[in-house]
Amino acid sequence: MDKRRTGPNQAKAMNLIGEVEGKTTIIVDDIIDTAGTLTEAAQVLLDKGAAHVFACATHGVFSGPAYERITKVGFEEVIVSNSIPLKEEFRTNKKIKVLSIAPLLGEAIKRVHNKESVSSLFI
Repeated sequence: MDKRRTGPNQAKAMNLIGEVEGKTTIIVDDIIDTAGTLTEAAQVLLDKGAAHVFACATHGVFSGPAYERITKVGFEEVIVSNSIPLKEEFRTNKKIKVLSIAPLLGEAIKRVHNKESVSSLFI
């Protein structure tokens, strides 16, 4: 997806690069805040014939209209880490999966303590 920000929490002029008809698609982002950009991208993919739309992000802020937007668009699943505690409505939504970052943080702390490489965790 090619997007342009017109202001805070506003993305416009989204253009699809490539063919998605009949394919499984995955949207990868750093943060899902109001889910405006995410759901707009998902709708473009669905309009272009994507068979399945998944999304994942490191941080699920999920503010304002995020819940309504995510449940309205045809996501198969939205995956976020537990870096931010989720409200009840998001924790119980079957389309939202939360992955724990505890093992990664624990390993990073252990490596710092043992003076080992932390960067190799991310290679």
